[in-house]
Amino acid sequence: MNALMQEAIQFANDHESAWDRSISGNFGVHLNDPPPWNRLLGPIHDRGPVSGVVRRDGQTLAEWGEPDRADLTFSVAKLYLALLAGVAHDRGLLPDVDEPVVRRVPGIGFDSGQNAEITWRHLLQQTSEWEGERFGVSDQADRYRAVTFGTPPDGKKGDARPLQRPGTYWEYNDVRINQLSYALLHLFRQPLPDVFREAITRPIGVSENWRWVGYDNAWVDLDGRRVQSVPGGSHWGGGMSISARDQALIGQMLLDEGRAQGRQVLSREWIQAMRTPCDIAPYYGFLIWLNTGRRMFPSVPESSFFGVGAGSSFTWIEPERRMVVIVRWLDSAHANALFGKILAAVDAGPQHG
Repeated sequence: MNALMQEAIQFANDHESAWDRSISGNFGVHLNDPPPWNRLLGPIHDRGPVSGVVRRDGQTLAEWGEPDRADLTFSVAKLYLALLAGVAHDRGLLPDVDEPVVRRVPGIGFDSGQNAEITWRHLLQQTSEWEGERFGVSDQADRYRAVTFGTPPDGKKGDARPLQRPGTYWEYNDVRINQLSYALLHLFRQPLPDVFREAITRPIGVSENWRWVGYDNAWVDLDGRRVQSVPGGSHWGGGMSISARDQALIGQMLLDEGRAQGRQVLSREWIQAMRTPCDIAPYYGFLIWLNTGRRMFPSVPESSFFGVGAGSSFTWIEPERRMVVIVRWLDSAHANALFGKILAAVDAGPQHG
């Protein structure tokens, strides 16, 4: 490890998230919600220290913190829902992302009004404007939500913003993401963690040390079985807990255009679709953040794309440098500076050790 990388790691350690390491410190996204939505519905757990992994050309260049600790990822789980949608696409369960969702999964909230116009693309790009309630939380809870890398809204979070036509308004809305997950559950007809394990994690060599859980009230009857629908984050608890090393393997698969361990795990076509900018939000693809115009992180190339979770957690994939970087529990205000330092360290090579 060269001196520049050591400096980058020290910078990360010096800028740890302000969130308490113990859940007794009452951390989470739900704290910013208006009542009655400002409460946990599923389990959360204590977190580890700032941790990370840097890989280039499939080789690990650096690790720090507790890279084997399975920690909450918050909205990086949205990236995993996008991968599952890709599995459905590749299997022929979801052949056309521009098809209305109701055609394949009727009876789950897409049957009437403008909800019937919503396509899979709308859900994957967060432009659906789906209206309803899922597991006790109304989509209104996340209307007018401000997120770090999005366009600032012009209203107060949780107010009843007038809805637009599907596909015409971008909004980061976790209830609508949970509705997408619910739709994918009904599409696969089996629990999404089981599909994820069989189709993604085991084929690419991820450990079994991860867990994707839903809210306590997210159990549904499916074909006579009681199964749990999982969220695309940990906004109201639950979500994906996984290690930085395992996240890096998932990132490597994306970097390698869907290939891992000699097999095509996900089609190149789908990964390209994930990386295609949304027309009305060019900084966003299929549940991933894009660096279009270097808008998100000026310190790194435009080709970079990201999974981003509160807390903050980052999966950074940089195709030009053949890099995958995982960073956990960083103060997001310092992410651009850290990524620039990591990029400089990788570009410098080993000679400065």
